[in-house]
Amino acid sequence: MGGWIFFIRKLYKDYEVHHTIVQLIFSLTFALSCTMFELIIFEILGILNSNSRYFHWRLDLVAILFTVIFVLPFYIAYFTLSNIRFVQKNHMVTVLTIVAWLIFMYFFWKLGDPFPILSPKHGIFTIEQGISRVGVIGVTLMALLSGFGAVNCPYTYMSYFMRHVNDSDIQAHERKFMQIMDMILTKKKRIALAERESLQRAASGAPKQTGIWGMLKNVTGSSGKENISQLQQEVNAYEELSRQLFLEVVDLHNTKERIIYSRTLQGKYFNFMGYIFSMYCMWKIFISTVNIVFDRVGKTDPVTKGVEIAVNYFGIQFDVKFWSQQISFLLVGIIIVTSIRGLLINLTKFFYAISSSKSSSVIVLALAQIMGMYFVSSVLLIRMNMPLEYRRIITEVLGDLQFNFYHRWFDVIFLVSALSSIGFLYLAHQQTPEKHMTP
Repeated sequence: MGGWIFFIRKLYKDYEVHHTIVQLIFSLTFALSCTMFELIIFEILGILNSNSRYFHWRLDLVAILFTVIFVLPFYIAYFTLSNIRFVQKNHMVTVLTIVAWLIFMYFFWKLGDPFPILSPKHGIFTIEQGISRVGVIGVTLMALLSGFGAVNCPYTYMSYFMRHVNDSDIQAHERKFMQIMDMILTKKKRIALAERESLQRAASGAPKQTGIWGMLKNVTGSSGKENISQLQQEVNAYEELSRQLFLEVVDLHNTKERIIYSRTLQGKYFNFMGYIFSMYCMWKIFISTVNIVFDRVGKTDPVTKGVEIAVNYFGIQFDVKFWSQQISFLLVGIIIVTSIRGLLINLTKFFYAISSSKSSSVIVLALAQIMGMYFVSSVLLIRMNMPLEYRRIITEVLGDLQFNFYHRWFDVIFLVSALSSIGFLYLAHQQTPEKHMTP
């Protein structure tokens, strides 16, 4: 029900829903993904019998793997081929869909060959085979989003990176924009007059003047083919300039709104959080580099390590088992909530950016595919943030996977994504005209 409400109220609110199967598949993927996180919380809090939790883990993983490997690729291919004009017959669409799905399965299976993700003793039709390959794609996606988010979040919310914009800056750019529009209008009028004059002369049968007199008429702005061509080139150049100025005016208005928002209590809070994320980003880049260089993976989860530090170094005496459970619940809960919220926000932005009435069903199914792989991979990585006693059933259900590989792979992709984002945002920030503005 939650997936269906998000689908109707947020993702699909501006488009007419044509296919009920699209709603059903998206809602099912959303439900299965959130159920995995619910089972993680159940592991920490000890809800349900251990045998029951193990059964539901197996059921959930089999269902979501079947959805992301078999159901979603098939329907993505089907709706994509249905939108192609020359593929309209039902039998032709079905045949091509099966061929496309078989091609996907081939490349999906070959994806596991270059990576040390699985012990060779496993058979073909096992949970480990599916999770190992889905994990590579999902962890790559998670690392890319995490790297960009760790850099973009402080850049977006910190007042330090905001341009200094006032009303005079906006008014100056708006005046330039209106002047350019007036020039475009004037030149288009000249083109229209020149074309009408040329048509009238052609209709009257007047001979075209050549020689010195004809050259003088072209130079002084009289009608002529070369004159119209030159005016059109000037109009094209001014129209491109007007587009750039319009985008700049919109950006200035958005920046002004951000400055006003940053002065509110909530804006100050986000500014403070921007500094926290900046420190997190620097620490994560440093620790990822260390992990890659020394080929190491953390053996102890953060909760257990924090409790050990508190007990051994600070001499604090408290119920280790009780507080480790509470802290694990809080830490994993925060990770789960932020993961779901962040992914859904990004999916919504992406959908609005590229969707249309014809392609929306395909895009929704593709986003469901990404969501399913993302959340399966989240379970692989969240497992390391849980104490050993709470991850036992998860490890048993996931099977004999090379968990260390996924953590190293995440560090590599995160580092590349974060450094690339820093470089991109630095270049974009250098291109802003704030240095030429009056602060």
